[in-house]
Amino acid sequence: MPGRPALLRRSTPVAGPGFLALPLALVLAAALATAVPTARPAAAATTATGTLTGAKVIAEKAVAPRTIDLTVQSPAMGAQEKVRLLLPPGWSRTADRRWPTLWLLHGGVDGYTAWTRDTDVAELTAHSPVIVVMPEGGSCGNYSDWWNYGKGGSPEWETFHMKELPAILENGYRANGRRVIAGNSMGGLGAMLYAARFPGMFAAAAAFSGYVDTLHGYKPGDDSIGWGPSFSCPGTDWRRVWGEPDAQAAIWHAHNPADLASRLAGVRLYVASGNGKAGSLGGLPFTDPVEAAANDVSHAFADRLDALGIPVTTRFFDGQHSWPYWQRDLHDAYPMLMRALDAS
Repeated sequence: MPGRPALLRRSTPVAGPGFLALPLALVLAAALATAVPTARPAAAATTATGTLTGAKVIAEKAVAPRTIDLTVQSPAMGAQEKVRLLLPPGWSRTADRRWPTLWLLHGGVDGYTAWTRDTDVAELTAHSPVIVVMPEGGSCGNYSDWWNYGKGGSPEWETFHMKELPAILENGYRANGRRVIAGNSMGGLGAMLYAARFPGMFAAAAAFSGYVDTLHGYKPGDDSIGWGPSFSCPGTDWRRVWGEPDAQAAIWHAHNPADLASRLAGVRLYVASGNGKAGSLGGLPFTDPVEAAANDVSHAFADRLDALGIPVTTRFFDGQHSWPYWQRDLHDAYPMLMRALDAS
C-alpha cells in the first residue's frame, strides 16, 4: 500500500495507507515536447569535484506535461533505478541558467511515482523556478546503504541518491547546487537523515509523519525491535539494513536523525504529524496506530532540536497516516522550502 513506513516493532501489523518503518511498540506531453530531448544515453556522471561516479541515464521518457522519468544505470545499486523529474517553466537542456532542486522522498511500500500520483505537486510547483526530484527509494530501503551482515554492497540507496544522482542532475539537467528536501513516512526519515548526514547539502528539510527517531523507546537488550523489510519486503532479513541495534549500535545511531540532530544546525526544519485520530481530511473511525507512533517520535525529535537550540517549525494535528494530510503538509511547508532556495 502507498506510503507505508519501513520500520516496525515485531507485533501484528495494522493495514492502512502509509505503513511506516516504526518501532515494534506499535501495532502498529505537449507542453514538455520542446523541453524534453529525445531519450539518449548520457555520459557517466561526475560529482562537483569531477570524480566519476559511473552512473548514467540510459533512458528518458516524457510521461506528462513537465514530467520526465529517467532510467539510471546505478553502480551503487547494481541495477537500473527510476527518477521522476518535474521541470520548471522555461527549462531546456541548453538554457543559459540553472535551477535549484526540491527533493521529494516517498514512503515505504511505495515508489518514485507516489508524489505525482497522490498529490497536486505538479500544480503546486507549476510556476516555481525549481526542479522537483522524486527518486526511487525502494519499498523498504530506509534511505541507507545496507550493512548486509558487514559485507556492504547493494542496495546502496544513500550512495545512489547523494552521490550519483546529484552529479547526473547537475551535468545533464541544469540543476545547481542549491537543494531542499522533504518526505512522507519513510521519506520523512530519509529527508532528515540525508540533511544530517550531508551537512551543507540541503538548505531545508521537512518530515511529514516521519520516523525521525529510530531508537525512540528502545532499551538495550530489548529483543522486540525488528522492522520494515520483514513486512515490506517479504523474505528479507531486516538485519541486512543496519544490523542488530545492540551489536551494530554504532550503525543504528549513525542512521538515527535524533542522534544526528546537532548536525542540522543552520538547516531550516519542518516537522509535522497527526495524532492518529481522524481529522478534518477524514480517516479511519479509530486511532491510526502508525500515525500515533509517528506523532510520538516527531514530538521527541522536535524536543531534541529544542534542547539543542535548533529552530524547527512544527505542526501537530488531528490526522492520520494518509496522503490527504501529506499533501496539506507539503503545501504548508512549501513557502519555507522555496524561501530557503531563494526561489519563491
